[in-house]
Amino acid sequence: MLSVFRNMLVILVLGLSNCSLAAEYRLETWVDGLDKPWSITFLPDGSALVTELGGQLLHIDVTGEPVISRIEKAPEVYFAGQGGLFDVVLHPRFPENQLVYLSFAEGSKNDNGTAVARGRLSGNTLQDLEVIFRNYSRKDTPVHYGGRMAFLPDGSLLLTTGDGFDYREAAQDIDSGLGKVLRMNDDGTPAGGNPFPGAPYVYSYGHRNPQGLAVSRSGEIWLHEHGPRGGDELNRIKPGVNYGWPAITYGVDYSGAVISPFTEREGMAQPEYYWVPSIAPSGLAIYEADVFPAWKGSLFVGALVNREVRRLDFSAGELTGEESVFSEIAARIRDVRTGPDGMLYILTPDRIVRVVPANAAD
Repeated sequence: MLSVFRNMLVILVLGLSNCSLAAEYRLETWVDGLDKPWSITFLPDGSALVTELGGQLLHIDVTGEPVISRIEKAPEVYFAGQGGLFDVVLHPRFPENQLVYLSFAEGSKNDNGTAVARGRLSGNTLQDLEVIFRNYSRKDTPVHYGGRMAFLPDGSLLLTTGDGFDYREAAQDIDSGLGKVLRMNDDGTPAGGNPFPGAPYVYSYGHRNPQGLAVSRSGEIWLHEHGPRGGDELNRIKPGVNYGWPAITYGVDYSGAVISPFTEREGMAQPEYYWVPSIAPSGLAIYEADVFPAWKGSLFVGALVNREVRRLDFSAGELTGEESVFSEIAARIRDVRTGPDGMLYILTPDRIVRVVPANAAD
């Protein structure tokens, strides 16, 4: 039986001012004993694959008592600083081809970057594992990898890359693979129709360290990224658009120094929303299920610094408000996903929490 947080009462979450419904929920520990879980994806049978930053790919089955199994032959990762094993997604035709995609940091101290590998899941083994993409722009910093992935409705794959921290000007360089959203075919080759013929992978640019990426059922792309000290951003991604970093920003350097005197500039997109001070956003879910009707259409953003989740409420495509939810978890939030059961799944440094309706059976 799933364990419920001790002393956890049913929480009545008041909707934002434009919501006529409130969402009653409770939190369950879906599985614990994990080591820095970074991402989760669900298999057709309801079990899940979970990445741990240190390089483990786990299979989790909770049809009875939780059973955690290690998937063999995951890629070797560069585990240093913020580097390690990042995202996991399934091929859109996974029931037919069993293909699993993993993003990760690879290389060495002086030569590393974000990469993508894929393999066929057979039991608890990834067979025929191959690295299908390595960032063509290298760096010597173990930080700002990006590393989020998502498939678009046309079957192409998006990958976010960070600016490498010390290479922030590269985010404005179309020829660089740093600070970008890249779009590729499912075999890692550049996808047709990308906006820059001379930079065949680049889909959008001017990003700092995007660690939230989600695609709605209609194909709308949402991304959030870490700012420096302040200036975390939420953006709707369009091909060929410059999102401004570091030429424009609402944040300042960690020292307090000015990065740019500008918050807007012609030819650079403004964020849909930004946070000052920073919440350190990580993980992003677009809630399109029916279990929590009051939340339908909301974006859920994990907050590492604030140790909570932010719910952003949208009406007719426009942001109408924000609220803090699930702060009782009291842990850094790495990822937020919607499961096939319509529940929300929240990754913390050592466990996965499931959000269920207050009246759901144990």
